[in-house]
Amino acid sequence: MPGIGTLANCVTIIIGASLGVFCKRGLPEKWQATMMNSIALCIFIIGVQMALKTQNIIIVIFSLVLGAIVGEILDIEAAMGRLGQHLGNKLGNGDSTASAAIAAGFVNASILFCSGAMAILGSIQDGLAADHTTLFAKATLDGLISLILSANLGIGVALSALSVGIYQGSITLLAGVVGPLVTDAMLKEISASGGIMIMAIGCNMLKLTAIRIGNLLPGMLFAAVITLLISYL
Repeated sequence: MPGIGTLANCVTIIIGASLGVFCKRGLPEKWQATMMNSIALCIFIIGVQMALKTQNIIIVIFSLVLGAIVGEILDIEAAMGRLGQHLGNKLGNGDSTASAAIAAGFVNASILFCSGAMAILGSIQDGLAADHTTLFAKATLDGLISLILSANLGIGVALSALSVGIYQGSITLLAGVVGPLVTDAMLKEISASGGIMIMAIGCNMLKLTAIRIGNLLPGMLFAAVITLLISYL
């Protein structure tokens, strides 16, 4: 049945995040800071590995620049922040600090779990052939990452299951239209563009930068479009 893979992915994120929040209790603040830094470095390396998949760095550069322009016009980061803040207010019981932390966990985890090629390819396979293999593998990875990430960013990570459900579920529903257009070259450039965004998440977590990553998200769409156009030249 189509959609099972995405459902499993959402469930593992929620379970992993819940376990991470539970494990966090009682840890000294100094330990939490060190863990946060180690997780940020690992996330940065994941982004580097994805970014190196590009076969044409020019496509990635143009995609991110065009994506940034569109993202800044639409101010996607602010919209995601408002949604995260709204959810945070509901769960944070009016505590502004807790609400901000929940919003940060939601935004960062949403970008992290939706930026990879596995999300797109797995959702297409799920929609076209009810093949859940790729999404089950992604669910396992996301569950482990959410466990570790939520130990530092809190329960907001669990809320990213909402983003994953909408994003991957939409691709699964549109698989009949999207599937025939997606090529290996396109997936590589989408993954590379997403990888750079994941590198930015790592940098932000290390407090080296304050990049508005949400406003770069259209870059993945531009990567797909530019790669498709080049294939016709």
